[in-house]
Amino acid sequence: MPLRRIGLGLAASSAIFLAGCARNAPQDTWQPKGENAEKINTLQWMVFPLAGIVGVAVFALIAYILWRFRDRGQAIPHQSHGNPAVEITLTIIPALILSVVGVFTFKGIFELAQTNDTQMVINVTGQQWWWEYDYPAQVVNGVEITQPIITSGQLVIPTGTKVLLRETSRDVIHSYWIPALNGKKDAVPGRINLLRIQANKPGIFAGQCTEFCGLSHANMRMEAVALGPEDFAAWIANQQRNAESPAQATLAQEGEAVFLNQCIRCHQVNGLKKADGTAAIAAPDENVYSGAVPNLTHLMSRNTFAGAKFDLLTADCRKNVWSASPDEFGSAYLKGVTSDCLNQTNLRGWLRNAPAMKPMYADPTKLAVSDGKYRGMPNLGLSESDIDKLVAYLSTLK
Repeated sequence: MPLRRIGLGLAASSAIFLAGCARNAPQDTWQPKGENAEKINTLQWMVFPLAGIVGVAVFALIAYILWRFRDRGQAIPHQSHGNPAVEITLTIIPALILSVVGVFTFKGIFELAQTNDTQMVINVTGQQWWWEYDYPAQVVNGVEITQPIITSGQLVIPTGTKVLLRETSRDVIHSYWIPALNGKKDAVPGRINLLRIQANKPGIFAGQCTEFCGLSHANMRMEAVALGPEDFAAWIANQQRNAESPAQATLAQEGEAVFLNQCIRCHQVNGLKKADGTAAIAAPDENVYSGAVPNLTHLMSRNTFAGAKFDLLTADCRKNVWSASPDEFGSAYLKGVTSDCLNQTNLRGWLRNAPAMKPMYADPTKLAVSDGKYRGMPNLGLSESDIDKLVAYLSTLK
């Protein structure tokens, strides 16, 4: 192979490697923001340099051997097979290195597995292809959750609090991973796995499902939002409110009627009433393969939708929230999605044809593989007029 090609290959490989080392990336494992992630970071700062030294030494030795003993027509060199000193040395050195790494690794594993010191519980359920968060009734840092809170996309936690995530799945195996706060933990159907997370300061921390789970695995994301004590109390108070009906004779009120006709079959909005005054109750178990869909009661209180795949905020407004200082982050996040910050393009595109934006097996011709039920949101065939009305109504769900 010409040296030029070898050089180009090395240059390309180096560029790809260095690109993965970019600082301040959304899922940077080298930027821990909580106690558990710091334990992992401490361990990797010991393991990776040691592995790097060993790797360099091995490659240097291979290069020397390839150069020193290259074929020149000479006799076969003396073989070390059967040399006790060499074999014992090459066994003891790796064993010592692995023993040191193993001691610290096992210590870290046991520390990360501790859950008896947690101060809050959140049930996390994975499904194709989004995460549901269920906050059971409890008291957290003096803040009382009087009734269960159901939300999705963004996990909201108080800073400085050890939070126990009780993870499971409704369909296939998923894996929950927010690198800034802890390592990965599988969500397995029929089982509950425990993961402890904790954030030091207010902010948003991105994550990703890391277990291949089907067609939209790459689109199954999550975000953890850490709020200071007062801001978290305000978030809890808002989440426990029912949605309010829009004002009479408005486009939003017409959108409520469209929602009752099209969306209530799957999506729950707490406090929503039918025309006869009775509570409107969603029935996702009758329409969706997983038997659950995101609760939309406070849709505009979170920044993303569709499994945290799409932003509800415009690019500028999103930047203002993500780049806010810890002191300003709480107020920036609690503003929710205001009318001037709503990402109309994303939301309208989703209502117009959701499967085109996120593959979900929502094609009616494929319903036979899921017992006649949809995976994800189907194309509802809404008119542009209905989309206008729904956007107006959804914008009221603060």
